Amino acid sequence: MMKIGITGATGQLGRLVVDKLKEKVSSDNIVALVRSPQKASDLGVEAREADYEKPETLENALKGIDTLLLISGSEVGKRAEQHQNVIEAAKKSGVRWIVYTSLLHADTSSVSLAEEHRVTEAALKDSGIPYTLLRNGWYTENYTGSIQGALAGGAFIGSAGEGKISAATRADFADAAVAVLTGEGHQGKVYELAGDEAFTLSDLAAEISRQTGKDIPYKNLPEADYAAALTSFGLPEGLAQAIAGWDVAASHDALYDDSRQLSRLIGRPTTPLSAAVADALKGA
Repeated sequence: MMKIGITGATGQLGRLVVDKLKEKVSSDNIVALVRSPQKASDLGVEAREADYEKPETLENALKGIDTLLLISGSEVGKRAEQHQNVIEAAKKSGVRWIVYTSLLHADTSSVSLAEEHRVTEAALKDSGIPYTLLRNGWYTENYTGSIQGALAGGAFIGSAGEGKISAATRADFADAAVAVLTGEGHQGKVYELAGDEAFTLSDLAAEISRQTGKDIPYKNLPEADYAAALTSFGLPEGLAQAIAGWDVAASHDALYDDSRQLSRLIGRPTTPLSAAVADALKGA
């Protein structure tokens, strides 16, 4: 049976993919490719050391892997090189198919994150290995993670204006990855994956208000002010500026897509905003 390798398997998306994949294929056919195999001991699958920064670990880790889910790295600025290391090792190890988590409309997106994805997509094309691009939109959790701060501060802040955001939950994107990894006819395809129902940050604030019974308005800030606010909450300055920049891109609908490719791929509607907000409030 084919072995499926998952990079970043102990990350938030990776763990969901492994759990959902175990429902479709035998655990013996899944390999967690992680920086620290100890952290993967609870996944219930074989774990191998695969450090994006250490190419010598990658070739060994990928031996015998037929299909590779390359979940994009989390270190912005280092990702293009890290992904290149994985692709090179995949070539040497005889990987037959790479599924890569890219960014919604990566080829045209104004979101600063898109550039490293463009470079990786080009490297995949050059590799000669069959590939599939899962261009993931924004995770709803990118915003619902700020709900507690909004409740404490009395407002939900951002710089996205009235931009429409077609977000979906990590679980939705994990289901899409599993559908592709275990399905037929996906090689060579590019999927633009986004939530069925777009929302604005005003819509999100209204939903938080509805569910909590508190009046939480959306307060739109100029980019520099939003970055300064994030810095004051303890975020590193570079990250704060990046997040504010992503919101500005969202204000121009850079995170909007109404093609519904995600719900078609997973065979169900994507998780509605109301459910994602309820989950975030429950987990708080």
